[in-house]
Amino acid sequence: MRSGALADTGGSENNNALVRAQLMARMENVPFSRWHTKARIVMGTATFFDAFDALSLAFALPVLIGLWGITPGQIGILIAASYVGQLIGALAFSSIAERFGRTRGTTVAVFIMSIMSLACAFAGHFNALLVTRFIQGIGIGGHVPVAAVYISELSQAVGRGRFFLLYEMIFPIGLMATGQIGAIVVPTLGWQSMFLIGAIPGLVIAIFIWFLPESPRWLITRGRLSEAETVIEGVEASTTRRLQPDLKLEDVPVPPTPVAVKTSWAELLSGAFRIRTLVVWVLWASAYFIANGLNNWLPTLYNTVYELDLQTSLRAASMTNVAQVVLLLVCAFTIDRIGRRRWVTASFVLGGLMLGILGLSGAESVVSLMILGTLSYGIIGSTNTVLYLYTPEIYPTRMRAIGTGLATSWLRLASAVAPAVVGFMVTAQGIAAVFLVFAGVSVIGGLAGSRMIETKNKRLEDIAQ
Repeated sequence: MRSGALADTGGSENNNALVRAQLMARMENVPFSRWHTKARIVMGTATFFDAFDALSLAFALPVLIGLWGITPGQIGILIAASYVGQLIGALAFSSIAERFGRTRGTTVAVFIMSIMSLACAFAGHFNALLVTRFIQGIGIGGHVPVAAVYISELSQAVGRGRFFLLYEMIFPIGLMATGQIGAIVVPTLGWQSMFLIGAIPGLVIAIFIWFLPESPRWLITRGRLSEAETVIEGVEASTTRRLQPDLKLEDVPVPPTPVAVKTSWAELLSGAFRIRTLVVWVLWASAYFIANGLNNWLPTLYNTVYELDLQTSLRAASMTNVAQVVLLLVCAFTIDRIGRRRWVTASFVLGGLMLGILGLSGAESVVSLMILGTLSYGIIGSTNTVLYLYTPEIYPTRMRAIGTGLATSWLRLASAVAPAVVGFMVTAQGIAAVFLVFAGVSVIGGLAGSRMIETKNKRLEDIAQ
């Protein structure tokens, strides 16, 4: 049955509710196909360069410290500036995505991210780089949560975890590639090369994102049913397979028409959403305080505290992202069986245990740091990605982008604070104290993880009730 007929059933609210229910059923009935793969590749490529741009500074810093005489305090400020920009971007672009659509918001964010990467390459002093990294952070912070919402909204209930995490693996792969590329190009071509590599491809990708089809779920929520139908017809045309071959649209149950509620930030802390929201805020803050505290400082710690040469320091630091990719690959193929809550809670417990061992031992051995620091980052880093899966799942479509955007703003705050804390503690208390703090934050994350609701293999519309 063609849905063109569905759209002609009339303009009453009851008829519109029927059309919405049938469109949702049709979308859930199409298995992952080349249509989904194309969207995942285009958005994933942007996510790759988002990761590259986010981490590029960490591999330029060891050179800039000597070149510009940057102090540990200035390093913390420079790293933090990007995360403050990311916080602003996450909040601003999540609102843009709710109002104007997922693809439009993502396009603008990727353009800002890429053009400012070019500007970073031509920054000639500390203050110029500080400003350009701050503005670039707005684009970086705006793209990731909206892209996660978009991919989540294209996914079916069964197997959504694997589909989404295989997409999200692009981010840690981008981090891993940044480390490998940085270890090669920075010593040979200079620190500017890191920013140039992230600039030009991103501008091209922004054009491709502009022409991606809009999220059908967002279109349905906005009442643009004929546009949603056109997109879903494209999904259906990409494959002849159906999850339920005998599905009869006339038998699709029509849910009660929801009371019209204007989306607002305050709703995230009201009613059934309050506990969900507070839990994910703690999870985002805890996971990224640890991950980005480690990721941004490890190259410099290896080079300055443990006195490894530049190239060895960069290569050793890059192994954290290799570990994250390996752990995330395991996660992608097991998350729909293990569940979100168990994975996240166990990750904080195991990662925190390793960090605690480092702290209690005094972190005197660079070998122990390479092993335990790398493994703990890989384990907790997998949780970072699971949070991008989990957070869009727990909110309805009308507030999914702002819910995800505000949640990721806590990762920006934590990521801004963590490098500054590490810089202060390395100077004042020594490196062992840093790992004890990380272990303590892991305990907080583990407790929050135990309060998550389970969302595996459930329709987004059912979870949001």
